[in-house]
Amino acid sequence: MSSAPSEHAELGHPRDSRAVGVDIRVQGLTCRPFGRSRPVLDALDLVIEPGQRVLLAGPSGSGKSTLLRAVAGLLLTADSGDLSGSVTVGGRAPQQVPGAVGLVLQDPGAGVVASSIGRDVAFGLENVSLPREQMQGRVDAALREVGLTMPPDSPPTTLSGGESQRLALAGALVMEPSVLLLDEPTAMLDAATATEVRTLVADVVGRRGLTLVVVEHRLEGWLDLVDRLVVLDAAGAVVADGEPRTVLAERGSALAAQGIWVPGVPDPEPLTVALEGMPGAAAGTVTPGRVVAGATDVRVEHRSRRLGERSRTTLAAEGADLDARAGQSVALVGPSGAGKSSLMAALGGLLAPAGGAVDVAPVLTPPGTVDDRRGSQPPTPLHEWPSRDLARVVAWVPQRAATALVGRTVRDDVLTTPRALGQDPEVAGRRADALLEALGLAHLADADPRQLSGGEQRRLAMASAVSHAPALVLADEPTVGQDRLTWAAVSGVLAAAREEGAAVVVTTHDPGVVDDADRVVRVTAPTQPPPDPEPERRPLLARVGPLALLAAALCVLPLPALLDSWRQGLVVLAAEIVLGLLGLLAPGVGRAPEGRLRGVLARLAPAALAVAGVAWSAWLLGGRDLEVASGAALRVLCLLVPSAVVVGYLEPEGLGDHLAQRLRLPARPVVAATAALQRLQVFDALWAELMATRRVRGIHADHGPAGRAREAVVVTGGLLIGALGQASALALAMDARGFAEARRRTWAGPAPWRLPDSLALGAGLLVVAVAVAARLLLP
Repeated sequence: MSSAPSEHAELGHPRDSRAVGVDIRVQGLTCRPFGRSRPVLDALDLVIEPGQRVLLAGPSGSGKSTLLRAVAGLLLTADSGDLSGSVTVGGRAPQQVPGAVGLVLQDPGAGVVASSIGRDVAFGLENVSLPREQMQGRVDAALREVGLTMPPDSPPTTLSGGESQRLALAGALVMEPSVLLLDEPTAMLDAATATEVRTLVADVVGRRGLTLVVVEHRLEGWLDLVDRLVVLDAAGAVVADGEPRTVLAERGSALAAQGIWVPGVPDPEPLTVALEGMPGAAAGTVTPGRVVAGATDVRVEHRSRRLGERSRTTLAAEGADLDARAGQSVALVGPSGAGKSSLMAALGGLLAPAGGAVDVAPVLTPPGTVDDRRGSQPPTPLHEWPSRDLARVVAWVPQRAATALVGRTVRDDVLTTPRALGQDPEVAGRRADALLEALGLAHLADADPRQLSGGEQRRLAMASAVSHAPALVLADEPTVGQDRLTWAAVSGVLAAAREEGAAVVVTTHDPGVVDDADRVVRVTAPTQPPPDPEPERRPLLARVGPLALLAAALCVLPLPALLDSWRQGLVVLAAEIVLGLLGLLAPGVGRAPEGRLRGVLARLAPAALAVAGVAWSAWLLGGRDLEVASGAALRVLCLLVPSAVVVGYLEPEGLGDHLAQRLRLPARPVVAATAALQRLQVFDALWAELMATRRVRGIHADHGPAGRAREAVVVTGGLLIGALGQASALALAMDARGFAEARRRTWAGPAPWRLPDSLALGAGLLVVAVAVAARLLLP
C-alpha cells in the first residue's frame, strides 16, 4: 500500500477507487485569526497514520475546526490571519491533488453549490475535467452509497438534516478521497438520524480504507467507530492522545473538568446565575403555572421560489397546539425537519401562521390590542404587535446565532433591547455584566461580535435574549456546539430566566436539556399535501434556454438612444408587452401555471420608484414639460420590462453552462457568478430573519418612511455581512472539491441551442426594429 497518489491523480483526474488512506503530518502549525490576540493553534505537531480513524475533541474554541481546515488546505480560503508551519497529506500539500481530502462542514446546507442533488455531487468531477459521459454513473453510485434514493434532479432545499449530511458526504466521496474530514456531522441531528449518519460513515470508511478525522463535542456514539482519540485543550495544544477507551479510563475525570463530554460522566449541573431583578419587566407578571402564550390548531407554511422554477409551498406545522407557562420550561423534540423551529416561531409572533390562533396572557397584552368582549375589534395578533411591545414580552435565540447580532460590541449587543425599552440603565448594565461573566464572554465585552466563534455567538445571543427579563424565552437549539462548561452556563441562564418567572421554550436534540425541562412535547412532521396529479404546463419562456433569454433582454440596451419622444416609447412598450404576454402563454395539456403575470408585476414594483424618480427629475429639469417627463419615464420602462419578464425563467446553473460552453467564457468567473446567483435567491429568507431579529429586539421601525428607510440601510448592511459569511462557507465547500486548483473544467449539463432560443432572440431584435421604425415614422 502506497501513500503517494497515483500518476492518474497527478494529471488532475479522480484517483482509482482502490486508493486507500494516506498519512497526515502537521508540523509546527500556528494560526492566529485576524482580530484575535492569541493563536488558536500554537506550534501544533500531529501525525496520523494511513487508514487511522481519529476522533478529535476539545473544549469550545480549542481550534478543532481550524485544524480540519488546515488539513484540507483551506485555512486561509475564507479567513485571514497569521499562519506558519506545514501540513502534508500523503507527502504532498493538501490541495495539490484535487479531491484527495474530503471535507464535510458542520452546516452541510451552507456548502450546497447547485440547484439539484445530482449536479451538486457532480461539482467536484467537473473541477477535475471528468468527461460528461462518465459523470452520471459516478454520481449515481455516490448517491446510492450514501442512501439517497430520490431522483438526481431533486432540489437540495427539500432535504432533511440527515439527508443534507448524506448529500455533503456524497459530494466528497465521489472524488475518491484518501482522507475524510467531518466537522461535527451529527451536532444538529436527532438521535436516530445521528446513528444513521455514524453507521454510514463507518461503512464507507471501512470499505474504502480511508483515513478519517471527525470532530465532535459528544464522544459517545463514535468510540466504537474510531481507533484513536486526540484531545486539544483551550490553548489548542494536544493534552491526550491514544486508544479512545484507554485515554478516557486514564484521563476521563481531568478531561471532563476541561469541558470534554466524557461518556459515563454525568451531565454537569446548570450553573447558578444570580440576576438582579429588572423593574417593570414582563418576567414575573404572569402567575406561575399560568399560560404566557398558547398556540391552538396552528398551521405554518413556507413558500419559496428559485429562479427558473415555480414557487413551492412546504407545510411546516399542521393542527399544532403548544402552550408556554410562567416559570416552566418546555422542550420541543422530534426528528430533524419536523417543524419544531416553525412552531416555536409562530408561538412567539415571529411569523404569521397560515391558520389557527396564538393567544397571549391579557396582563402582557399592550394597550389598544385587547378585545373588550363587547363587540369591539378583536385583539391584534401577536405577529402584528409593534416591535417594542413584542420585545418586552418575547425573546428569541435563533438557530443561526449570527443573524441575532445587532450591537457594535459584545456588551452593546446585550444592552440593545434594555435601551430600546427604556429600562433602568444601571440595572441593565449590571445584568449584562453578570450574563457575560456567567457565559464566559466577559473578556470579550469590547470585541466585535461578528469576530466571535460560532459557539461564542450562540452564547451571546442567549445573554442578549434574557437581559431585559422577558416573559417568554424561545431558544432554538441553544446548546449546540457547547462543551460541558459552556453547556452548564447556557443551561444556567435558561434556569435563571425560568426562576424570574419567564416561560422557556427550547427546541433540542440534547438529552440533558430534555431532562431539565418541566414538559416535553414531541413534534412530528406534518403530512405534505399530495402533488397535483395533473402536470403543470410550461410557459413558452420556460422552454427557452437561459443564454437566449439573457440575450433577448440585453437587446433593448440601445433603446434610450433610439427613442426621442413619449409616442415612440409608448409604441415600443406596447410591442414589449405583447411579446411578453406571448412568452407567458402556456399551450399544451395540463393545468395552467399560476402567478405568471403577478410575478412580472412584482418584479416591476421596485422599478416603479426608479421610473417615478426619472420622470420627476426630467419634469423639473425640462421646464416642467409633461411630454419630456413621460418620454424619459417610458425610456426607462422600456429598458426594465423585458428583464422583468425573462428573469423569472433564468436558471442560474443553465446560464453558467451556456456562458462557458457557448461563449467560451473563463470557467472560474462563470462558476463563481453562478454560485453567487444561487445564493442571491436566499436573500429574501435572510432579510426576513434579520427583520425578525430587529422586531424581537425592539429596534424595528414600525412607523414613518424616514425611519424605515434608515432601517433598510442598516439591514442591507447586515444582509451584506450575512452574505459574506455565507460566501465564506461556500468558498470552503467549493475549494474542498477542487475548485481552487481547477485549471481545465468540464460541465455536467449540456448547453444546446434550439428553435425556441432563436425565436426568443428574434423577439428581442424585433423590439429594436420597432424602436427604429417608431423613430423614423413618429415625431
